Amino acid sequence: MHDNGTLTNGHPDLTAFDDVDFSEAEMRDVVVVGTGPAGWTAALYTARADLNPLIFMGPEPGGQLTTTTDVENYPGFPEGLMGPEMMDRFQEQAERFGTESRYGTVTHVDFRERPHRLLVDGETPIYAQTVIVSTGASARYLGLENEQRLIGKGVSACATCDGSFFRGETVAVVGGGDSAMEESTFLTKFAEKVYVLHRRDELRASKIMQQRAFDNDKIEFVWNTEVVDVLGEDAVEGIEVINNDTGETRVMDDVTGFFLAIGHTPNTDPFKGWMEMDENNYIQTEGATTYTNVPGVFACGDAQDDEYRQAVTAAGTGCKAAIDAERWLSEHGVAEAPAPDAERQPVEA
Repeated sequence: MHDNGTLTNGHPDLTAFDDVDFSEAEMRDVVVVGTGPAGWTAALYTARADLNPLIFMGPEPGGQLTTTTDVENYPGFPEGLMGPEMMDRFQEQAERFGTESRYGTVTHVDFRERPHRLLVDGETPIYAQTVIVSTGASARYLGLENEQRLIGKGVSACATCDGSFFRGETVAVVGGGDSAMEESTFLTKFAEKVYVLHRRDELRASKIMQQRAFDNDKIEFVWNTEVVDVLGEDAVEGIEVINNDTGETRVMDDVTGFFLAIGHTPNTDPFKGWMEMDENNYIQTEGATTYTNVPGVFACGDAQDDEYRQAVTAAGTGCKAAIDAERWLSEHGVAEAPAPDAERQPVEA
């Protein structure tokens, strides 16, 4: 039997539950939180195991792939397909086998006992025997006027996903850490030239990653420089930048691709204080599994992966989470919905 750890000491503020009546709350064996590749895959596998999963689609149904145009690196689609279409297909397949999908966001959780208590949009109560967290992570952007409008039209936060679209072109990467160096080096496989823009005059990347970028003839560093805006109507046609030392602005009109490499933020706020997380708030899982420190709660996809962040790897962890949840339910048994005055079981049980 998998032990699955114990809860962290102390719990978040539970006042959101004070005025919510759970006496007739719906009971589900599996609740999946989030609908990117990880969430839909977890739903698909648990549905095929006759666990009748309920999936909440969250504030951004489909996740980051819905902001991507052509997806050409997912196995099985040699011609590629649009990111939103891919997520529609994931949903259709999961629902075909019995997944129930609903709009709504899980805003609060109570993991002290099982079945776990969830609040959807701060008001709708749900009991869950197991919870699969697949809330993903959001790329950090600069907040420029045209940045969001041109996502998928030359603006990207994933060189691995979109680099091949810029063969023979000139692109710019913003950032100064290891991710920026890695993305820039990767882009030189396709682009004719790669500018690395950094707001200071030294990088925070590790020495080995810096040297690798410095040694690449296709990479040109632009120091003490920040981006003012991205230019173009239907595609990136340049970027406007400012020199932090002189205050001078100029347009780099040879840039047709603009890549952000300034990090991601995991969408794990509702679970803070309950689940073990690293210093960047990515959920920590046990070894090669998707088990978290909370018994009956599993994490998959970009909410717990700050290394790969690919659709195919997210889907793989979604599969693992579903299998882990199915095994956990088998080991612990499935309880009926508790009566209003029934004593719930401590999660360590």
